[in-house]
Amino acid sequence: MATHRTPGLPQQSAPWRWAIAGVLLGGVIATTVFAPARWLAAALNQASGQQFQLVSAQGSIWGGSSQLVLSGGQGSVNAVALPGQVSWRIRPVWAGLTIQITAECCTAQPLQLRAMAVGWKGVRLVLQDGQSQWPASLLAGLGTPWNTVQAQGQLSATTQDFAVELGPTGLRQTGRLQLDALNISSRLSTLSPMGSYRFTLVGGPSPSLELTTLEGSLQLSGQGQWVGQHLRFSGVASAAPERVEALSNLLNILGRRDGARSIITVG
Repeated sequence: MATHRTPGLPQQSAPWRWAIAGVLLGGVIATTVFAPARWLAAALNQASGQQFQLVSAQGSIWGGSSQLVLSGGQGSVNAVALPGQVSWRIRPVWAGLTIQITAECCTAQPLQLRAMAVGWKGVRLVLQDGQSQWPASLLAGLGTPWNTVQAQGQLSATTQDFAVELGPTGLRQTGRLQLDALNISSRLSTLSPMGSYRFTLVGGPSPSLELTTLEGSLQLSGQGQWVGQHLRFSGVASAAPERVEALSNLLNILGRRDGARSIITVG
């Protein structure tokens, strides 16, 4: 005999369905809100090919601290830790996130970023104009040739309308990034400091890179341009006549030796 349900009365299973849905939704929200900082560390490690690592991360993905380590990537034996702690604060906003990063050693004011979705598969990172100071020794963690050069000095980074967009077609840069390498020395030379230099990155359809010497016995110059995702750079390194001997080892590393200078070619 068929079972008849009185019209207007809800099925007995409906409350259970709503209860299960509520539990699942609550679990998703709780997992998102209280997600540990180590999840963020794992994501950054994977996204950067292990070149940027958050070690001993504490807190949550929304607010925490860690030590930042730079390495040459998977299999690299080179790793350099940034002095002090790096902390972050992430907040959701319309169509994206605001990110605040503070490095004890290097940021007088926190770095302010905004991440926004672009289409279905892209993301745009916008860095608020600002300035920060970083130890040049940090570069040694990125592997060749920096681990050989072992640069010492100060890196001063200044940004203006700088943004990076990641999408299905690759990476696109806009704005301007200026990096001043000040009072640079190297274990390959007895001359200290060798000089101060400026790298200028200008974004656009074909981002360009320019290297100039601010002052010093080691003279560096060059220009480059991104073709697709590859940098093509041509430059020259030369030494003052009275400093050739003191800078000879470094000139051999920087490029193809041509008398008192080296020809630098990338890409």
